[in-house]
Amino acid sequence: MYAIVDIAGQQFKVQKDQKIYVHRLEGEEGAKVSFDKVLLVDNEGAIKIGSPSIENAMVSATILGHVKGDKVIIFKKKRRKGYKLKRGHRQQFTQIHVEEIVA
Repeated sequence: MYAIVDIAGQQFKVQKDQKIYVHRLEGEEGAKVSFDKVLLVDNEGAIKIGSPSIENAMVSATILGHVKGDKVIIFKKKRRKGYKLKRGHRQQFTQIHVEEIVA
């Protein structure tokens, strides 16, 4: 059984007991979160598609921790002008553990 769920503006394909990284969520480590924007549920071949989401369907998960992603280097240069700019960015992520999919 899997579901496609909208979490913080992105769509993820999740299964039970799966660990995924999503954009930073509010909440402490160990807190329970639930997502009710379930777009699709596949239960051994029986597929339910929502328009836009399935009513009374939800995915519950636990927050495992907050981490930072790999550093992305942004380098800008204009040749022969003496202009160079180097900046970096590390995206904030939250690791969650999917516990249950309710269809």
